[in-house]
Amino acid sequence: MTSPVRVVIVDDHPMFRMGLAAAIGEMEGLELVGEAARGDQVAALVAEAAPDVVLLDIGLPDISGLEVNRWLAAHHTEVRVVLLTMSEDLDGALTALRDGASGYLVKGAGPERVEHAVRTAAAGDVVLDHTLAQAVTELARIRRTTPARPFPELTDREFDILELVAEGLDNASIARRLVLSPKTVRNHVSNVMGKIQAPDRAGAIVLAHRHGVGC
Repeated sequence: MTSPVRVVIVDDHPMFRMGLAAAIGEMEGLELVGEAARGDQVAALVAEAAPDVVLLDIGLPDISGLEVNRWLAAHHTEVRVVLLTMSEDLDGALTALRDGASGYLVKGAGPERVEHAVRTAAAGDVVLDHTLAQAVTELARIRRTTPARPFPELTDREFDILELVAEGLDNASIARRLVLSPKTVRNHVSNVMGKIQAPDRAGAIVLAHRHGVGC
């Protein structure tokens, strides 16, 4: 007999989590083995529940789901992650997939879509909500054909940070824009200035504008 797919839900909205848990409970071959409302609960929950698939809210109150996804990819390669979001965030979808997620669903997807996503992820494949799939594919194609950007020493995330710094955003605004923690943004800004050899934030802005970034 095939073992059920073990599922964990990480979402800070109790009513949504309750509804999703109830739906999974009705799905044959799926077993809900744990729930959490915060990102800092994930490590202990995964260690205890040993899930096959984590349904992970991207907008957790304490830490971005994207960061939790990266942590899971680094420390629990056997666990598949399906990100949940309220909006069709193309950059978020690409970031999640690049960092190891197996799927990305817009909240409000019907039970059949959720079940399909869980089973697909558990099987080792990638699934995107149908409203995102075509747009993400097109965005990826555009990025592949875009000429090489300046500052190749920066990672994609660091370049995104530099662009926003060059546009005049402070760290708190960047954190909200990219759904990152303020501490993560501070670390990225420090890494960016080191890599491009900028003496300070103002120097980084000058260098960015000189190369056509954030103008």
